[in-house]
Amino acid sequence: MVLYFITGSKYKFAQVKDILAPEIKIEQLEIDLNEIQEIDFAKVLEHKLKEAQSKHKGEFLVEDTSLYIDAFGQLPGPLIKWFIKGWGLEEIYNATQKLGKTSAKGKCIFAYSNGKQIKFFEGEMLGDIAKPGKNDGFGWNPIFKPKGFDKVLSEMTHEKKIEIGMRKKALAKFKEYYLKRNE
Repeated sequence: MVLYFITGSKYKFAQVKDILAPEIKIEQLEIDLNEIQEIDFAKVLEHKLKEAQSKHKGEFLVEDTSLYIDAFGQLPGPLIKWFIKGWGLEEIYNATQKLGKTSAKGKCIFAYSNGKQIKFFEGEMLGDIAKPGKNDGFGWNPIFKPKGFDKVLSEMTHEKKIEIGMRKKALAKFKEYYLKRNE
């Protein structure tokens, strides 16, 4: 059976494929899924998987990224896209400065379903909210500075972001599970 990664992003698919290959054969599946807005990432991902199963047959992998900012009481989590849209990166940075708490945690969560069960695989990266760097057009990368680094994600090379990234950590857990399950 083919494993489908549901995403409209060629960049994201290429990154996932690079991390899982050659041991796991994966294909990109572009289907429109309604994404519910919910603070609980598990509910968001479960909804995506159930909707995918109603439209297509197969095994699926879906992803969600979240940003938890300590100054905001662990918000926005999966709602980060809406914080950026409503406030903007500069205002998020300014608010953390005013509140005197810049620590944050980025999370990447993959959910896998074989049609019978759902499993979650999580990777995280600790860091701080920093003055916006160059805007590479990708979410919160311009304001997230990983612990131990002097640059925000958008100022790092593509290779460095993958090397230290939370996506790679989550996919390593998935890969181990999937390969053991299919032995």
